[in-house]
Amino acid sequence: MGAIEPAEAPNGSSTMPDMATARATGDVAVRAAQQDDLDVVHALHVDAVLHSTAIWRDEPLPRTWFDAWLVERAAGGFPVLVAEVEGATAGYATYGPWHQNPGYRHTVEDSVYVRPEFHGRGVASRLMTALVAHAREDGRHVMLADIAAENAASIRLHERLGFERMAVLPEVGRKFDRWLDLVIMRLPLV
Repeated sequence: MGAIEPAEAPNGSSTMPDMATARATGDVAVRAAQQDDLDVVHALHVDAVLHSTAIWRDEPLPRTWFDAWLVERAAGGFPVLVAEVEGATAGYATYGPWHQNPGYRHTVEDSVYVRPEFHGRGVASRLMTALVAHAREDGRHVMLADIAAENAASIRLHERLGFERMAVLPEVGRKFDRWLDLVIMRLPLV
């Protein structure tokens, strides 16, 4: 439940950090995703699809799908950020359209995933902080998070970042032969 690196913002300025300007906090550096990061992004996707309720799909997308996804995100002006810890890609965060209709164009939905061996090191917080900053710099109005109600860690992360719980939609999804509730959280960006 919820993006690629634009080369330039509409005004011609760069909107994404590159390797030379990676934001480092402690031992976590956040930068724009590159093709070399997509194996980790795909592995996180596969794990989330097969073993959690973070992504409401029954089958993972193929690795090749992510190559086009990264290009499409860049073309659409949506970031994909990765966190590096000790030279390893530890996780990623992105935002994309919340809905496709033009009236929603100022609202985005976030996603953040971290490799299990990097949990508890502040990686998700640093990724999300950079993602929210990007959305603000990009002139977005609201960021939403659609989270499975049972995902307490993601809900706590979003609450720490200032997201408010707006609604709980009971039994709107189904996975692993059971009904799932959806929590919708909102962060004003202006």
